Amino acid sequence: MTDRISAAVLGTGTMGAPLARNLARAGHDVRAWNRTRSRAEPLAADGVHVADDPAEAVRGADAVVTMLFDGESVLRTIRAAADGLREGAVWAQTSTVGPEVLPSLAALAAEHGLRFIDAPVLGTKAPAETAQLQILAAGPQDARPMANQVFDAIGSRTVWLGEDGAAGAASRLKLVFNSWVLTAINGTTEALALAKGLGVDPQHFLRALEGTALDLPYLRMKADAILTGNYDVNFTVTSALKDARLIFEAAERAGLHLDVVSAGAERLARAESLGYGDKDAAASYFASFDTK
Repeated sequence: MTDRISAAVLGTGTMGAPLARNLARAGHDVRAWNRTRSRAEPLAADGVHVADDPAEAVRGADAVVTMLFDGESVLRTIRAAADGLREGAVWAQTSTVGPEVLPSLAALAAEHGLRFIDAPVLGTKAPAETAQLQILAAGPQDARPMANQVFDAIGSRTVWLGEDGAAGAASRLKLVFNSWVLTAINGTTEALALAKGLGVDPQHFLRALEGTALDLPYLRMKADAILTGNYDVNFTVTSALKDARLIFEAAERAGLHLDVVSAGAERLARAESLGYGDKDAAASYFASFDTK
């Protein structure tokens, strides 16, 4: 039987809201905060207390979960929560922030007596809603029993990658994973744009893939978004662009030239400039067409 814990979820967007909901469904006492309160308010129907500010959300919590846009927003939010943080609480940082900001996050955790876990997740909206995320985690042994109660409620599998969250083992692996995700997205959107440009029926392309080693469920999902015009968010263009830049910067620091990532970032930036930033990354399809 799972022990009931008190958990705070900071950030209730596409990913954070399902995290809070699944923690509540697992029987935990959950408080949530979001910068735009109206996005968090529907969680009240699931038994989640919606807080007015980060400090209220984390006050006395055994575990704090951050699911925010980037490293700067995570730092800003935890600083704002400082008055409510309980010494000894576990902080599971599940956002994709890249490895460079982790020493600052770990230092902030130490300043407030928190046990810090670098814990980016693999998966988008659907696996988040069904508690099927995979969690990549690095953090101290004494924090793991509490962290695992959180992770068991939101995911299907946790991979522990070391005891030092600040070292970035989990966040580095997340960047490698997302480099492949972005390759699949950009490849799919460009293939369908080329089909349109050459007058090829996209269904012929998809049928030709069937049964081959090149077929992918993820390709099918993004192709369906394009062909139906349904760009409901799983992973926004703006978030994909942020991740592409994190990957490119990390590669540069490692002395690597990632030409596909660089070109993909330009493509995503173009889609964002066309007004598709808040749409699913499949909308980068529109970056292929002359808009002059």
